[in-house]
Amino acid sequence: MSAVAKTYNDKVVRQFAIMTVVWGIVGMLVGVIIAAQMIWPQLGEGISWLSFGRLRPLHTNAVIFAFGGSVLFAASYYVVQRTCQVRLFGGPLVPFTFWGWQAIILLAAITLPLGLTSSKEYAELEWPIDVLITLVWVAYAIVFFGTIILRKQKHIYVANWFFGAYIITIAVLHLGNSAELPVSLWKSYSAYPGTIDAMVEWWYGHNAVGFFLTAAFLGMMYYFIPKQAGRPVYSYRLSVVHFWALVSIYMWAGPHHLMYTALPNWTQSLGMVFSLILLAPSWGGMINGIMTLSGAWYKLRTDPILRFLIVSLSFYGMSTFEGPMMSVKTVNALSHYTDWTIGHVHSGALGWVSLVTIGTLYALLPKLFGKTEMYSVKLINTHFWLGTIGIVLYVVSLWVAGIMQGLMWRAINDDGTLTYSFIESLEAMYPFWTVRLIGGGLFMLGMFLMAYNVWKTVAGARPVQVPVPQAA
Repeated sequence: MSAVAKTYNDKVVRQFAIMTVVWGIVGMLVGVIIAAQMIWPQLGEGISWLSFGRLRPLHTNAVIFAFGGSVLFAASYYVVQRTCQVRLFGGPLVPFTFWGWQAIILLAAITLPLGLTSSKEYAELEWPIDVLITLVWVAYAIVFFGTIILRKQKHIYVANWFFGAYIITIAVLHLGNSAELPVSLWKSYSAYPGTIDAMVEWWYGHNAVGFFLTAAFLGMMYYFIPKQAGRPVYSYRLSVVHFWALVSIYMWAGPHHLMYTALPNWTQSLGMVFSLILLAPSWGGMINGIMTLSGAWYKLRTDPILRFLIVSLSFYGMSTFEGPMMSVKTVNALSHYTDWTIGHVHSGALGWVSLVTIGTLYALLPKLFGKTEMYSVKLINTHFWLGTIGIVLYVVSLWVAGIMQGLMWRAINDDGTLTYSFIESLEAMYPFWTVRLIGGGLFMLGMFLMAYNVWKTVAGARPVQVPVPQAA
């Protein structure tokens, strides 16, 4: 056996981890720019590739697939090796997943500002890039499941169940929703007509949230919280029940995005019912993660990494309560198409996904570069408070703005005319959009502190070669 085969393949983990920080700054910086455009719409005026309509899909793709995707590759590759006690399977497929994914992100960063888009939410990339996504994802599946097959440990740790479910489901979602008819190199049309296209899109869109941004990050949570806390998972049985309940129910919740549309009423109601049922497994996972700190709560006073991870679960619990409530038709009649929805999305995206990602990276990077801890724990602590305060400002301002919008839009005079014009509701949003920009700016500042901390940690560090435990 070669010397290389006796060590874990952490090179690809390091690459994805570093690029997570890079793409996080890029994606969130674009988010701050478009938040500023909501207040000063003249920003970028006359420059088509700086228009809101082009920067917005760039922002969502950058934060979901560049930032979120990179950390999921890093974490799943790290966790599957440690829990299976074997080196990653796949040989040249492993670096292909890294370079292929970075190529996809760069192509997105070029084509979306140019206006080359399929116009489907979270699936805007045109068909040549969709083909590359498929190739990279198949390679990813071969690497991950090949490693599972070669494992030395008979038991498959629950984190790997979440990673495996996300890999399989995202493949199905991508192939189903991206079925399209190319008419030129950079233009295609959906294979589905009208209302069916909308239904397929939100089957994809909500389950991209459900599996890419929930199940996979729960896999991270189930590994890194116990590791950072130095405690076993509160209830392993609950984690398994949580897994099967979540993956069984989530797939049916997508129609709640299409309330009061041309979608058949029974389908809308089905989405609402499954959204409400989804509350139980979601909170089961949150409780399991938080209760892992039983007997170790004192660590939150001194460990800012653990604070990132635990607060992320608190936002996860809040978002997964809010989402089912917003799917109830009477609530949805007020909330839909308002800034309340944007606040809800970002309580999950910033509060859950970003915080658990940041905590994971702070825990992971020193190990990958042979350090006992990050360059500055004080900077981690500062980052925590900047990020948390920024999220609260962002989310609360949009909750209030959204409820106000909904109430103003539906207000009617005694004679049946609208009480407020759309412009009046727009003007009422400006103070809240300003607070949103301040919150996003604080979060962005925290990301710059993180980048500096990471740079000082890895600069000049020699990557560690960790030996794979050998069978007795």
